Amino acid sequence: MMKSMALYSLTLAFFFLSGAHAAKITFTNNCPYTVWPGTLTSDQKPQLSTTGFELASTASSAIDVQAPWKGRFWARTLCSTDSSGRFSCATAECSSGQVSCNGNGAVPPASLVEINIAADDGFNLPVSVATQGGTGECKSSSCPANVNAACPAELQVKGSDGSVIACKSACTAFNEPQYCCTGAFDKPETCPPTNYSQIFEQQCPQAYSYAYDDQNSTFTCSGAPNYVITFCP
Repeated sequence: MMKSMALYSLTLAFFFLSGAHAAKITFTNNCPYTVWPGTLTSDQKPQLSTTGFELASTASSAIDVQAPWKGRFWARTLCSTDSSGRFSCATAECSSGQVSCNGNGAVPPASLVEINIAADDGFNLPVSVATQGGTGECKSSSCPANVNAACPAELQVKGSDGSVIACKSACTAFNEPQYCCTGAFDKPETCPPTNYSQIFEQQCPQAYSYAYDDQNSTFTCSGAPNYVITFCP
């Protein structure tokens, strides 16, 4: 099963399920600037051989993932190392102090790619995921729009120069149950789309715009596909 992207909890996420024994995941940076992808293995399983790396503009890099595996990928931006040697980023920071995230996840807002290779929230940059090979509904999932340009002032994250560098979800910005689908709003019947989630939905129709937004986001891709993750598609 392949679910496309999620924007609730400040993230944009993709979910995949395939019957692969192993998969190659290729990262391509089409952004006009360097990004620093991070990786996180879920369920307290061992981390991948790399948990963070630098990816220059127009460059590509690949890693092999052994099934079963579940986890997430994202790209950090505006990163630097200070005089003490501590590495940090303005968006999607993993707070490890290093280029490697070492088991830490991204601080939202971040455009997340979540992949589940089975044995059988917010936004910071455009991203897409495509399959190579496989059988069934092996569709691409993409949010190529610059959501930052449409982000309401109350959700904006601004850089040191005053420009909008990321867009929070309403859940993170306000931490209220009706936006986070928690408490009395923890069911699809009680947590409908909001004006904020609809902004993301309009920009990225394939995306999850809130917790229960999955009607157009589930596909099935089997037969051991590989995956290509592209930043700024």
